[in-house]
Amino acid sequence: MVDEIDGPHGQIAYRRLLEEIGRGELQPGTRLREVELAERLGISRTPIREAIRQLESDGLVVHLPRQGATVRVLEYSEIMELYEMRAVLEATAARLAARVASPVELAELRALNEELAKAGHGKDAYELNRQFHLTLLDVAKNRFLVKATDALQKTLLILGTTTLIEPERAKQAVAEHEAILEALDARDGARAETLMRAHIEAAQGARLRTIRGRERFIPEI
Repeated sequence: MVDEIDGPHGQIAYRRLLEEIGRGELQPGTRLREVELAERLGISRTPIREAIRQLESDGLVVHLPRQGATVRVLEYSEIMELYEMRAVLEATAARLAARVASPVELAELRALNEELAKAGHGKDAYELNRQFHLTLLDVAKNRFLVKATDALQKTLLILGTTTLIEPERAKQAVAEHEAILEALDARDGARAETLMRAHIEAAQGARLRTIRGRERFIPEI
């Protein structure tokens, strides 16, 4: 967690690096050089070192021989396993939310999805989609579920940019959210769970298409 880092500069560095990994600015395999990062962020090397140590604890950074701290590269099997666990956790959250969500909370979820529909695709869509899923987790009112999902989401940041950069996928996500909301309104936990699992599996498919497309343009050495 962020509060394990001593001092505000360490927290700032940690959050900045976490954001840059999530936005794809620090790609998997990128070396994290303390001097360069300190100069770019305008802080000393000590908080940079603390931030890198925390990212390593989170599983986002590894130390490689003769390279040092490097953004972790996920294997194909790990990506599949991450999405499988995400489907389990968020489908469970949807089922619980159908039982305990208040009208105000359901209205907030619907408002977020309407904003997502207007945002289209790209950076704004990513943030609104992220907020929708985080809000649904909060609505489920299970702190252990939230904690488990938070750890998972951090690892998923390594994958970089959102699959909602695809216009068609962004439209599909809004429609899938709407179906989930209808199940929540009806207090149909089983249907909400099934729909959320299908939603995560659709995101997984989009992610795999993105990875295949990226690999197709990697030149042979």
